[in-house]
Amino acid sequence: MSVAVLQDLWTAIGFTAKRALARHVIVAILVAGLVFGFAAVHAEWSPMHRWNRAFGDASLILIALAISLGPLTRFLRSVTRLLPFRRELGIQACLLVIVHAAIILVVWVELDLMRLFGFEWHPDLLIYVMFQHGFGLGNAVGLAAFALAILLAATSSDHAMRRLGVSAWKFLQMGVLPLWWLTVAHVAYFLFMHFLSFQRAIPEPNPLRSSFVGLVLFVIVVRVVAFVRTARRTGTTPSTKEGYVRAPS
Repeated sequence: MSVAVLQDLWTAIGFTAKRALARHVIVAILVAGLVFGFAAVHAEWSPMHRWNRAFGDASLILIALAISLGPLTRFLRSVTRLLPFRRELGIQACLLVIVHAAIILVVWVELDLMRLFGFEWHPDLLIYVMFQHGFGLGNAVGLAAFALAILLAATSSDHAMRRLGVSAWKFLQMGVLPLWWLTVAHVAYFLFMHFLSFQRAIPEPNPLRSSFVGLVLFVIVVRVVAFVRTARRTGTTPSTKEGYVRAPS
């Protein structure tokens, strides 16, 4: 592919980024590729685990992209034209999370909320007893991420910005960072700890473990580098008479 073709493609992406519907279509195509790609990786798993993980893993990628685009612009100015996609990435990540949660609630725990938190019905004692301690904690973290994702997606609009005010809206949307770390904690539990039990056979390790660790490290590095570059740029800016550092334009 020639340089001219790549430049034309990049220009077309920048033009498309100005239209919300086009952005949603592009992100939806990305989502389809991620979901079916992850499902292919887990082709030997049962359908329930295969698809609930495919939707969950795809949502993790979208959230990672949403929180990385801004910091990337600090040292890759060409990424600026992709910033409008952050809203669509967040909204469709929320949709993926809803599907992921629905599969778990309906198929895995069969709408029994006690099972969602690690309890099982004991037919002799006629009470729920704790069966999987970590399962409940992992899902509690996942539910917190789920609630935050719903809140962020519901307010990801110009209408919400006008109703809340720009400052309050920006403060609320910063919740994407807690969402990311809650999601990381949730995924890390099921990747590294849930299936470690002496009571049952331990399955083969998830092949995406190293990719997950790499993704988390990538997000950390990008944000740290962006912070350092911003701090250095601010630190070299002359102070005002009041002693405050003038923010870069």
